[in-house]
Amino acid sequence: MIRVLIADDHAVVRAGLKQILAATDDIHVCGEAATGPEAVTAVRTTPFDVVVLDLSMPGRSGVDLIRQLKTEQPALRVLVLSAHQEEQYAVRTLKAGASGYLTKESAPESLVAAIRKVAAGGAFISPEVAQQLALGVMPGGDSSLHASLSDRELEVFLRLASGESVSEIAERLNLSVKTVSTHKSRILQKMNMTRDAELIRYAVEHNLVESARKA
Repeated sequence: MIRVLIADDHAVVRAGLKQILAATDDIHVCGEAATGPEAVTAVRTTPFDVVVLDLSMPGRSGVDLIRQLKTEQPALRVLVLSAHQEEQYAVRTLKAGASGYLTKESAPESLVAAIRKVAAGGAFISPEVAQQLALGVMPGGDSSLHASLSDRELEVFLRLASGESVSEIAERLNLSVKTVSTHKSRILQKMNMTRDAELIRYAVEHNLVESARKA
């Protein structure tokens, strides 16, 4: 039996995932979490084989949460389930310790197959993500401006591009307004931009903004 923790801040999403997995004989949902801290507490107190993880929950989120979960339970397998389709972002989660990356638009059977594969020790990635992983080991393989951002900076950038204010991002990520403002300044500097409008335009041109709104 594959023991699964579902970590997503939307109750409707958790209920839908539980319904999908209830139709299987070998996968059992043993816990739920609506925030990053809840997910960490859950893996500390209950044995799980796989965490199905949303990247944009309140509290610690994104690749930082993946790293902490793996620190708490090194054998734990993490399957990211996100609305964000940008392959370069998926690559970051895999490098942080995730075993698979699936978008929320994927078919239910893909979710089941992904859980079974990562639980068995494999990796579940799309051909596009595999290509980005290959490019990542080549000099100059990814020349996009947002590829130069750190993991946290990318997360802040996506939220800025989706229309969130600095104070909203600070509350969502459990950071100080000053810290988020510093991240914003570094993002603008690294991407050679001066205004929020430039960040939003870049996100639209690279098909990032809609994904950020759904994440």
